[in-house]
Amino acid sequence: MLKKVAIITNGGDCPGLNAVIRAIVKTAETNGVECYGYIEGYKGLYENNYIRLESSGRASGLLHRGGTIIGASNSTNLFNLKVEENGQTVYKDVSDICVENVKKVGFDCIFTLGGDGTQKSARDFSTKGLKIIGVPKTIDNDVAHCEMTFGYNTAVSVAAEAVDRLHSTAESHHRVMVLEVMGRYAGWIALESAIAGGADVALIPEIPYDINSVVDKINRRRQAGKDFSIVVVSEGAKSKDGDMVVKKTLDDGKGLDNIRLGGIGEQLAEEIESRTGMVSRNTVLGYVQRGGTPTAYDRVLSSKYGYKAMELALEGNFNVLVTLKDGKLGSVSLEDVVGNNKEIGARSGGTETTNIKRIKMDDDLIKIAKNLGICLGE
Repeated sequence: MLKKVAIITNGGDCPGLNAVIRAIVKTAETNGVECYGYIEGYKGLYENNYIRLESSGRASGLLHRGGTIIGASNSTNLFNLKVEENGQTVYKDVSDICVENVKKVGFDCIFTLGGDGTQKSARDFSTKGLKIIGVPKTIDNDVAHCEMTFGYNTAVSVAAEAVDRLHSTAESHHRVMVLEVMGRYAGWIALESAIAGGADVALIPEIPYDINSVVDKINRRRQAGKDFSIVVVSEGAKSKDGDMVVKKTLDDGKGLDNIRLGGIGEQLAEEIESRTGMVSRNTVLGYVQRGGTPTAYDRVLSSKYGYKAMELALEGNFNVLVTLKDGKLGSVSLEDVVGNNKEIGARSGGTETTNIKRIKMDDDLIKIAKNLGICLGE
């Protein structure tokens, strides 16, 4: 019999997080279950820092609000936590402390709202006896076994609007406008926003691009009387002869994605201008994509996920991730979500063992883009 549950929002902030919190809280209250929230993601789990969440109190008026009312952390790996001891930096596995914190408080289930990194730690905690239910959150849309993560629709909408606005400047000044969007190791945002905004080129991590192909596309447009072009590039895209452009490498320890991508857009704009002679400018959309009010679609999707997560808990179906497949809610084991990435505390993200969802070459989006004349850099 469920009595008390707790929510963790981890990783980067994302439109729809508060809507999921609201749905979990309301469904919990309907079924006589108390709901709490850990402050600042997994950091709060370690510090045993949590608050009560009620629909008549803190969890009221959340549908339209961006971010998360209980905070998040994207630099906390509790299986290899960076701490200071005696003036030195050391790394410690504090996961057993966290498990004891949960047991002492008496939480019957922990809801982990996050992407592949968050769910990797969720799976690791499940092997230590915690009852976990994951909810797939990321604007990158790269969580395995889930056709749509909440926050993604909002991010694509923001990126598509940016493409629309860049068209005005590109056409007025006869320029090539490059838009760098988020996505890490998956190109969903770049590809869908390019299709929605009518871009001429879309470069994604799944297809290493040939700069000659991009230049040829721009030159052919110019020869046809189109003296401007729009290029959308994912932050994780790379040329056939190069690597991903890394903006910064952090030292947060093993088990975290310490690579901060960024800079491919500027590099690409400079190369296009050099090769075509056309003035080329880059715009980095950045955190605008994951902040602010969620779309109506994401509000509904978040509500669905929150409700389903609580329903699974009430059924006693733990250590799973809520999924959406063929338009229907379901679940899959956290073991299936992490795939071959079985090592406790191992890194998530762009590794061979990581089970993130990337765009496959037979995906309809690839076919659509090609038939619409969008250059994918091949």
